[in-house]
Amino acid sequence: MTDDAWFAGLDPADRETAAGRIREGGADSPADWPAMAVETGFAADEGDYYDCLREATIDAARAAVEEREGAVDQQLVHAVRAMDDCRRQANELAERVAEWGSSRFESGGTGVEYARELTERDPETLGDRRAVSLARRVVALDEEADALKEYVETTTPEVAPNLAALAGPVLAARLLSLAGGLESLAKKPSGTVQVLGAEDALFAHLRGDAPSPKHGIIYTHDAVRGTRPDDRGSAARALAGKLSIAARIDHYSGDRRPELEAELDDRIATIQARAADDTEAGDDE
Repeated sequence: MTDDAWFAGLDPADRETAAGRIREGGADSPADWPAMAVETGFAADEGDYYDCLREATIDAARAAVEEREGAVDQQLVHAVRAMDDCRRQANELAERVAEWGSSRFESGGTGVEYARELTERDPETLGDRRAVSLARRVVALDEEADALKEYVETTTPEVAPNLAALAGPVLAARLLSLAGGLESLAKKPSGTVQVLGAEDALFAHLRGDAPSPKHGIIYTHDAVRGTRPDDRGSAARALAGKLSIAARIDHYSGDRRPELEAELDDRIATIQARAADDTEAGDDE
């Protein structure tokens, strides 16, 4: 039984090995581990044993967090969130630049493109310089968002090839972000995948204040957005089902399955054909 103990043959000062055993080890049945630790000389007394166990457990938890945060899918989560933050902040600041710029210069405009125009201006006053400087910050944020998007588009197919093929790299990365990573997404049922990003609407529904949402962020997919409103629920269910399968394959095996795309295309075509048939029937009447 002692051989099953995490401290068997372990130097109490070897915290790295201790943490590894806590993470990876296990025993077939419980035992009086503190007493065994004292008997084998690992610990001076029960209190000493629990001190060693606490340190090993903290080290094991820290190592697990570092390993998770360093995983490629987590880097992708950080990247897509940063991309959206940069884009949102650039657009918000662009509105401020437009208001300020129109008060300082003769020509006006809106959006990031106007901010880009202002960066070419030759400021004459301190106010001009500050407005142009802010415009440059807007452009820098927008360009950073573009660079992050390029990283996302390159990395997502490596992390989740089937998910990226079905959803597109950016939407796939956003699904990973909302789920908390590939493993978490792979464990979610398709019904949950369908409404990821619609949490506010879902909670409102649970409170009885709104109808059940038909879809979340997957609305941006052509399969859903390109289907008539009455059939978007069916399209969203079909898409979510395939995305859920794709995430599981990507996490557990990583095999590329092109047939998933063909099956989704066939299903969406059937749903959209039904819409066309209903329209024709209405015209005949």
